[in-house]
This record gives sequence, C-alpha cells and structure tokens, in this order.
Amino acid sequence: MTTSTMALAELAEKGADVDVLRQMVQFMKLRQGSYFPEFLEPRRTAEKALTAVIQEAYIKGISTRSVDDLVKAMGMSGVSKSQVSRLCAELDERVGAFLNRQIEGDWPYLWIDATYVKTREAGRIVSVAVIVAVGVNTEGQREVLGIKVGASEAEPFWTEFLRSLNRRGLRGVKLVISDSHEGIKAAAAKTLKATWQRCRVHFMRNVLAYANKTQRRMVSAAIGTVFVQETAEAARQQWRSVANQFREKLPKLSALMDEAENDVLAFMGFPRAHWPQIYSTNPLERLNAEIKRRTNVVGIFPNDNAITRLVGAMMLEQNDEWSLTRRYMQLEGLQALSDTVPTRLSAVAR
Repeated sequence: MTTSTMALAELAEKGADVDVLRQMVQFMKLRQGSYFPEFLEPRRTAEKALTAVIQEAYIKGISTRSVDDLVKAMGMSGVSKSQVSRLCAELDERVGAFLNRQIEGDWPYLWIDATYVKTREAGRIVSVAVIVAVGVNTEGQREVLGIKVGASEAEPFWTEFLRSLNRRGLRGVKLVISDSHEGIKAAAAKTLKATWQRCRVHFMRNVLAYANKTQRRMVSAAIGTVFVQETAEAARQQWRSVANQFREKLPKLSALMDEAENDVLAFMGFPRAHWPQIYSTNPLERLNAEIKRRTNVVGIFPNDNAITRLVGAMMLEQNDEWSLTRRYMQLEGLQALSDTVPTRLSAVAR
C-alpha cells in the first residue's frame, strides 16, 4: 500500500466523507515529488478542473478541512501558486471558448434549471446559483448551450443570461421548460417570445403539498389520469374534472390546478412524439446531480470563476459525449418547428 493510499485509509477511519474520498481516488496516479504537469496531461478536462479548483482553494487558505486533509494526503500540498495559475489559465481558455461559441441553427426546445453551490465572498460563505441551459435543435441533437453563475435567480439575472444566448445566435425557441420560478417565466417571455412549459414533476411536488399523507397517493393517481389522454382537448377536460373533484375538500389544491392548467399542459401543443421529453426538466436532473457530486468535493469555492471553470469543464465533456450518441429526439415534427418552415404549430400538434 502506497503512502497516499494509507493516508486516504486513515482519513476514512476518521470519518471523512466517503464520496469525497471516492472522488479523490481518481488522482491516485501520483509519482513521488512534484506531479505537475505530467500527472495532468492524460486526464480529462473535468478532472483537471476539479484538481485546479481544489488546489486554488487550498493555496488561498479558504478550503474546508476535509479538502485540506485530502490535498495533503494526496501529496498536492507542495504545488505553487504559479503552477495553479498556469493550469487555471489553460482551463479557462478552453472553457471560455466553449461557453462563448456561436450557436447555429434553430433550437425549438430549451430546458433551463439552477442548482446552488457555496462560495466565499467578502469574507462570508454564500450560496450562488449555477444555471444551465440545454437545447435540442431541428436535427434532434442536444447540447449544453450555456451556464452562468450569479447571486440569485431574480428576473434580471435570468434575462441577462437568455439575452447572452441570443447574442451568441440562439434562435427558433418555441418551448422553454423550467420550474415555476417567476424570474424564469418573466425572462423567457421577454427575451424569447416562446411558450413556457411548467415542469410537470415540480408541479406535482407543489400540488401534493396541499394534501395530507393519506391523500397524496389518491391525488397523484387522479392527476395522473390527465396525462394518459390521447388528445390535448381530452387532457384539458380531464384536468378540470379532477380539479372540480377536489374543490370542496382541497380548495387550495383545486385553485392551484386552475392557475397552472395552461402552463402544465403546454407541451401538448407540440408533436406527440416529443411529449415524454418536453413535459419536465428531467433531462437536466442528471446534469444537476453530477454538478452536485463534483462541487461537493470542493465544498466552498474560492470565487465564482472557479465554479465556472469546474462546471464549464464538465459541460464541455458532456457535450462531447452527446455528440457521439444517437439523436436525443425523433426528427418527426422537429423540422416543422423551424422558423425557416412556415407552418402552423396547431397543425403540427394534431
């Protein structure tokens, strides 16, 4: 057993976070003495970014105790500020080119969501939003179109993010899928002129909050009958029937259904072949889970740039992987959603 492995084992015995240790095992190809830059050359971009962010937090003295211990256990404590700066500059150039690339073609569907990470700002630890936008183009291919780090999910933040996508060439958006955050909804209406789809999964969480534990299964099953209807009109009729069913005993639940009908059922105005993918933000859930997994290793980021570096590197790699896989969405109906094809959306949905 090597010294590094023994050190990690000791940390595990002391109760160090198992997920963090599992992440750091990726860096076991260490040689004695300085590992930079040979150790990093064969590594993937996201792994380089994770290493760089951990080191940056460490040398600035603002990392968490678990990260400090792991850095020392892996023999990375001897790295110099200049070495870290060089690595960060290399990564920032690659990530910057990816995040600022020109967006070409029409992108009928756009999913946007946010997750939160911790950073240090003016001597305080604060939570900041990391928003990610994923789109599907008229060729059925999906890409990460952009990310942004900001203090909150207020409307101006979302508006500037979406405008930055427009400046890079985003066009042809017909449906924006997100949770019910008012900032997103207002920004999407202002900048994209697209229909908004309220994530069905998030809506179900919201609506079940108005039912007690014994009622939730029944409520969930009743609302579920809406989504097995064959047509949009039948679904709307069933929606209203279910809302009326609960109006006496669960008036707040019924009121929420009245308010949310158009937004939750918006996806039914689009080609039926696409319904399973556009009714919720589920396509972003796996990305957000991976972001959480990697950012939890760092704990507290030294600055917003470090967050962009790590998450941007992860999204760059995700895009590369998606480019090698088959189409994410069936072509049926996609071409008809293009701005270059003058066709009525209502006709496409039939």
